[in-house]
Amino acid sequence: MNLAIRLLQALALVVTLKGAVDAADIDWAALGEESADLLASLIRVDTTNPPGNETPAAEVLRGKLAEIGVDAQIIESAPGRGNLYARLAGSSAARPIVLLSHLDVVPVEAARWSVPPFGGERRDGFVYGRGALDAKGVAAVQTMTAVALVRSGVRLDRDVILLATAGEETGGEMGAGWVVEHRPDLVAGAEYLLTEGDHIHQRPSGMLVQVDVAEKTPYWVRLVARGEAGHASAPAPDTAVTRLVRALGRVIAHPLPIVVTKPVQRYFSGLALLEDEPLRTRLADLAVALQNRAFRGEFLANARQNALVRNTVTPTVLSGSSATNVIPAEASAELDCRLLPGADPGAFLAALERTIGDPGVRIEPILRFAPTASPGDSGLVGAVRTMAKTELDGAPVVPSVITGFTDSHWFRALGIASYGFVPFTLDEREQRTVHGVDERVSRDNLAEGVRHLVAVLRSLPPTS
Repeated sequence: MNLAIRLLQALALVVTLKGAVDAADIDWAALGEESADLLASLIRVDTTNPPGNETPAAEVLRGKLAEIGVDAQIIESAPGRGNLYARLAGSSAARPIVLLSHLDVVPVEAARWSVPPFGGERRDGFVYGRGALDAKGVAAVQTMTAVALVRSGVRLDRDVILLATAGEETGGEMGAGWVVEHRPDLVAGAEYLLTEGDHIHQRPSGMLVQVDVAEKTPYWVRLVARGEAGHASAPAPDTAVTRLVRALGRVIAHPLPIVVTKPVQRYFSGLALLEDEPLRTRLADLAVALQNRAFRGEFLANARQNALVRNTVTPTVLSGSSATNVIPAEASAELDCRLLPGADPGAFLAALERTIGDPGVRIEPILRFAPTASPGDSGLVGAVRTMAKTELDGAPVVPSVITGFTDSHWFRALGIASYGFVPFTLDEREQRTVHGVDERVSRDNLAEGVRHLVAVLRSLPPTS
């Protein structure tokens, strides 16, 4: 080995060691304040989807990244539908990791909130507003993670790709899906992707870290019933509305079978190790345990647990006449259906048609994805375990299955191992604000979220 190479290696070691020292000296409380300010600015941009209008929010993130000399691009899939892309260069010793968030939010019922939902209000150590958790808080933490890495001088052995996309709440076609179809070069060669999904759970017995490796698959459908239009004072025996109501009644009353899939069993097997008997034995073989009537009733009474062992069908949107005294020729209902990992969408649709049993009610698919999953024993999951050991007093880490969906599936289709993990510590009350009233995240969670994410990135092993 010649002298020049030795000198270069020594210089790289000095830079790495200096980065480690500087990272340890970061003022995390101050960074939390800065993260809270960034999140408040994001919340003040109303990106309710539809219509989305994510470009102004992407501009907020681009401005923050410009402060540290990172040049971010905003790529629009349509006018106003901005997707932010930035890259922090590593040493290229390992393949890149993508940090993915989304900038659109679901609608709000503002009258039920105690604060303006798009005010970005700071109160009692929390930032309030639609998107605080889902997912502008994720965007803020991921962006501030980039800020922390650049300011501390830490250079990772892999590039970090930041993506903050449009349209996730309505399926991702204008954001993640558009990027995968039109700009796959932005994430080419990436080994891992980290996005929303699961988090650090605060339980009575202590903290539990859950990393989402699989999700239920959305299969949204619209039921459309037709009938003769007319005056409501002289109704026909059968109308579009009565036909639709009967169809919904059959769907709601029809029991969906219990199925314990392999990813769900692996999840509960991981939880079993944290429980005492007899629950430990029951969770270790959930399919057998659910044959016990008493345990089955107790287990299924928990809405989330119930959704993890059966397909679900939830009516959410109803549409009929625009006037009380007019019988419409058409009435419709939208159903949010979620399928278990590995479920056959065609078989599900056929079963739904049999349940409705009315050829006058048409079923139209609205949104559907292919079921996907990522390995539960990857280097990224290992890095989360290392972080939990050093930062969370050895809190257990369990690969999980979530009942919602994220944009992970788009990138799994490219061969990128994708995971849902946000390094926030949330209790049940805080979790319920997602898509709900007074959504909020604490300043401490924002600070610790950046700290934990930096630790995960620095713990990633070399590419195998």
